[in-house]
Amino acid sequence: MKFIFPQNYRFKNKLFGIIEYSALILNFIWDLFIFILIQLFFDSLNVKIFIFVIFCLPVLLFSIIGFNHESILSIFRYLMQYIKSEKLYLYGKKTP
Repeated sequence: MKFIFPQNYRFKNKLFGIIEYSALILNFIWDLFIFILIQLFFDSLNVKIFIFVIFCLPVLLFSIIGFNHESILSIFRYLMQYIKSEKLYLYGKKTP
């Protein structure tokens, strides 16, 4: 069976067809960072679970769903480019 893909089709490798590997690595690093901070500052298991879910679940959901099917790394790259070269021009209307 032969499949024909258009030339402008970008094939992205994903884990289980859901999340890209680069986003998965980013999520793993973020989750590990949050887990270490939680272990240092909190004692109660309920608080640890609550804080972990609050900080890690939104990042995971944005990685899976994304904004307009863009990867989370692309969004961070776009944001950093905007912050780096932000140019805001305000023009006032001159009245005679």
